[in-house]
Amino acid sequence: MLDAALRDRPDAEAVLSRSGSLTYAQLDAQADRAAAGLWSLGVRPGDRVAASLPNDQDVVVAFHGAMRIGAIWVGIGEALAPPERAHLLDDSKPAVYLTAEDNPLLDAMADAPEAPAVEIDVHAPAGIAYTSGTTGVPKGIVHSQHNLLLPGEVLVASRGWGPDLRKGDCLPLTILNLMVLTTLLTAQAQGCCVVMDRRDADGIAEWIERGRVTVWNGVPAQLHDLVTTKRVDPARLRSLREVWSGGGDCPESLRTAFEDCYGLSIRTTYGLTEAPTVVSIDPVGTERREGASGQVLPHLEVSTGDGEGEITVSARADGDWAGRWRPYLGTWDGHGVAPNRDAVLATGDVGTVESGWLSVRDRLKLLIVRGGANVYPAEVERVLLGVDGIAGAAVFGVPDARLGERVGAVVEPSGGVRVDVATLREACATALAAYKVPERFAIVDALPRNAMGKVVRTGLVDLLAASGGSDT
Repeated sequence: MLDAALRDRPDAEAVLSRSGSLTYAQLDAQADRAAAGLWSLGVRPGDRVAASLPNDQDVVVAFHGAMRIGAIWVGIGEALAPPERAHLLDDSKPAVYLTAEDNPLLDAMADAPEAPAVEIDVHAPAGIAYTSGTTGVPKGIVHSQHNLLLPGEVLVASRGWGPDLRKGDCLPLTILNLMVLTTLLTAQAQGCCVVMDRRDADGIAEWIERGRVTVWNGVPAQLHDLVTTKRVDPARLRSLREVWSGGGDCPESLRTAFEDCYGLSIRTTYGLTEAPTVVSIDPVGTERREGASGQVLPHLEVSTGDGEGEITVSARADGDWAGRWRPYLGTWDGHGVAPNRDAVLATGDVGTVESGWLSVRDRLKLLIVRGGANVYPAEVERVLLGVDGIAGAAVFGVPDARLGERVGAVVEPSGGVRVDVATLREACATALAAYKVPERFAIVDALPRNAMGKVVRTGLVDLLAASGGSDT
């Protein structure tokens, strides 16, 4: 992974984080120590290494160490509630679990002998990315090292990036897609990965200025905050050449306001955990199409059938990148990989492709994207239905100018049972990450249902409003 940079620029900065910086030579040495440390802790090829670590050097070094011995990386978000973390650990069954409070790798790196050379199969499982399914149970998407390296290779080549790339990311690196778009991508350009540990407007500006960031990836809520805050001097963002928006829809009004404020055109993207990462992105420069999520990357073939239909992804059949893309390996079933035998990825989203530009119109799934974070209704509904006296629950996205969507819930108590919002909120806050907890509740006599007894979801936002949905 680092060979080219070690040959050409060993003393160049590879990683900058709150703890300091690492050159490529230092990152290589630290990765070797991490590999040795993991080996001394009993980790072997195919074993899982789980990590719930903050954005800093440790998470980058541990990831590279795991890859060098053929282990399988499992990122577990720090924001997850204890029951959510417990489920992911029970499913992945890691040999080692690294947290900010308990990181056995740190001591092991100091004392471990050198790890043996391990022959890496680049098409073997290398990472598990958990994403909630429509059933409400997190699903582990498994990728190989080949899959994890390809997006960076394509982006570096297609965007003309080189050693002057300084890419900053403030989203959690425990997200596997973020590892792909940070240390892996920047190493392929021989640039610098700037690991940002603040997500507020002032903190983002501080990191961009301090790290001389040239490319920054944020979610619409953060872009909104940068536009509306009065404290961020545009001069602090002067190093930026590209600003990406991912994790949700970016309204045209926000794109215009950001460009007016900072003189930068937001580059919108469309990405998938299953891809992994970016499927389409606006080209370098200022060219864009209203309502589109950029141009399809050259290693992919994206189709929506005739006209507007479900978006599918497959390998490009011609050109320089022909046949390079491979589907995700499968899903982790608690013991191993349940193979994915489909050559075409059905995304569950609906849209159009015109002259290479992808426009995503809607979601077949019921996914709520709140400030760039994914919330699946079934996951929240499962918690609400576990509260005594609840007969039915429907969770959905409520449009919001800043976050894109907020989480709303309409709840149906059993006949004659009185339920208060505080009880519902407490149940959710105990079992779920804070961003998944509904912010508005309505308690109704009966949810609208069809002849099959399923909740009719059209009109739920209006029902919430008409019921005087409470946010307290």
